[in-house]
Amino acid sequence: MFEQVLQLIKKYPRIIIHRHSYPDGDAIGSQIGLATLIKDNFKGKDVYMVGDPATRLPFIDTVMDEIPDEYFNNALAIVLDCGGAHMVCDQRYKTAAATVRIDHHILCDKVADVEVIDSTFESACGMVTLMAKECGWKLSLQSATMLYMGMVTDSGRFAFDSVSSRTFELAAFLMSQPIDLNALNYNLNAEDFSEILNKANNMHKIKFTPHNVAYIYTAREELPQTGDVPIVSTGLVGLMRDIKGVHMWVNFTESDDGVHCELRSNNPNINPIAVKYGGGGHKKASGCIVPDKATAMKLLDDLDALAVTE
Repeated sequence: MFEQVLQLIKKYPRIIIHRHSYPDGDAIGSQIGLATLIKDNFKGKDVYMVGDPATRLPFIDTVMDEIPDEYFNNALAIVLDCGGAHMVCDQRYKTAAATVRIDHHILCDKVADVEVIDSTFESACGMVTLMAKECGWKLSLQSATMLYMGMVTDSGRFAFDSVSSRTFELAAFLMSQPIDLNALNYNLNAEDFSEILNKANNMHKIKFTPHNVAYIYTAREELPQTGDVPIVSTGLVGLMRDIKGVHMWVNFTESDDGVHCELRSNNPNINPIAVKYGGGGHKKASGCIVPDKATAMKLLDDLDALAVTE
């Protein structure tokens, strides 16, 4: 599965690792995890990580590298956890001598020269972990912790149906290192009291379509002054997950670049609707950005129509 990737890692002296913008635990975890694995197992290689800061995970203090354009000459660029080319955090990856993508999203378009795509994995971190295991790479506490974090977060704390026996086998492999689960879980779960109050206030904003699709719509002026739109959007969508009788839900958050739409489901395949509006993701967790509220409401109508067929 990873033979071509391994050959390219061995071939190129400089490796630049990318992932999607506004990184979640899987994106930043796979990026740091793979960078650490390569540094630990291939001495003498120059390894860089590029992209925007991990604002969703402020406890991660890793600073992304700022590198000049010429660094991509005769370099290998690896893209992780990214379902589409437009989502890659640094578009200069296209100028690298060779490109690789390792991803677990539903395939929408070709991003790299070598594509390793498997949507049966719960996370990109799981795929990187399998590569490390199959290649017999040395595992450090840093790489194990970051990869485990991505597996935990993208699997919904091992609750989503993307979880399999393979997930736990790979998690056990990572746990061969003394990962501090107490510290990791605290950092992942702890919230400022103001954030908890904001979620409580937003519970009152939940509405339902005629066929019981739950949704929250947050206008630009309703955002907290310090609100980071992607963080607000992904944070609020989880409020509707456990409502009895609701099988699809969506959060809409206005921003300067349009309306962020986070689509979720506990059974129906909502991915085609996200793709229709320029996004993508998974069968039960997808997202997109639409230009305005009117378009967002059309997306909501499509979800409501899908609910009729379920």
